[in-house]
Amino acid sequence: MFNLFKKKVIDNQCYAPVNGECISLDDVADQVFSSRMMGDGVAFRFNEDVVCAPCDGEIIMIANTNHAFGLKAENGAEILVHIGLDTVNLNGKGLKALVTQNQRVKKGTPVIQLDRPYLEAENVDLTTPMIITNGNDFTLTTQHINDKVRIGETVVITCQK
Repeated sequence: MFNLFKKKVIDNQCYAPVNGECISLDDVADQVFSSRMMGDGVAFRFNEDVVCAPCDGEIIMIANTNHAFGLKAENGAEILVHIGLDTVNLNGKGLKALVTQNQRVKKGTPVIQLDRPYLEAENVDLTTPMIITNGNDFTLTTQHINDKVRIGETVVITCQK
């Protein structure tokens, strides 16, 4: 009953959206991401077929080609997850959205399903950057670079106001 007046604790962490390896943006073979033109963050190499929400929040954008999604975290961080490099050129082939824009999600919720055999046959680089696009509003700390990470378990970015 008295929990009514307790302030909700907001998680300032972004967790791995995939099971795999977390890498520095410096190691991404795309100048837009490696130069941090869109913001700071991390990237991932992985071998599975699903990309999940990195935190609790609201899906604010799903690209019409399903190659990227944006999520607004409860702390106000705006997160872009870009599945693969040059995947926009596939026009949605091999990628399927599992959620809709404006949908609330919890960390670990599957967001994009990959047809990995198709994408591999097309020689798509599936390195997946995760960028905090409004990072100037936060102090960002990246963690677990060059480490194995797990969906919804491994903290990879802390976004502190």
